[in-house]
Amino acid sequence: MALNEYKPQKLYFSIKEVAEMFGLNESTLRYWETEFPFLKPKTAGPSKVRQYQEKDIEQIRLIHNLVKVRGFKLAAAKKIIHANRNGADRTAEVLTRLIDVRTELQALKEQMDYLQ
Repeated sequence: MALNEYKPQKLYFSIKEVAEMFGLNESTLRYWETEFPFLKPKTAGPSKVRQYQEKDIEQIRLIHNLVKVRGFKLAAAKKIIHANRNGADRTAEVLTRLIDVRTELQALKEQMDYLQ
C-alpha cells in the first residue's frame, strides 16, 4: 500500500483552510506573517483576503515544525531559519514523512487487529 502524498487540488487556500491543516488559529497565522518576512500570502480584492499557495503552506509547515512541534521560541526559529535554511527545510520534510509513515503503520496495525 503506497503512502498518501499530499497533492493539492487547488491553487489557493483560505486562511481558515490553512489554519485547519495545522491545527492553528487564524490569528496565529496572521502573527507569523508579521514575524517571518518570507511568509507573504497573496492578497486579493479590496478586502485583502489572504490566498495561500503551496509555497506559503511549505513555509508555514517549516515554522510549525520549529515552533509547535519542536518547541522553539519565535526568535530561535528565526535564527535557525536564517542560519541554516536548507537544513531546517530538510528537517521539516523528514518530520512530515515520518508522521505520514506512522499514520500508515497505525492504519495497518488496526487492519491486522481486525483480522485477528
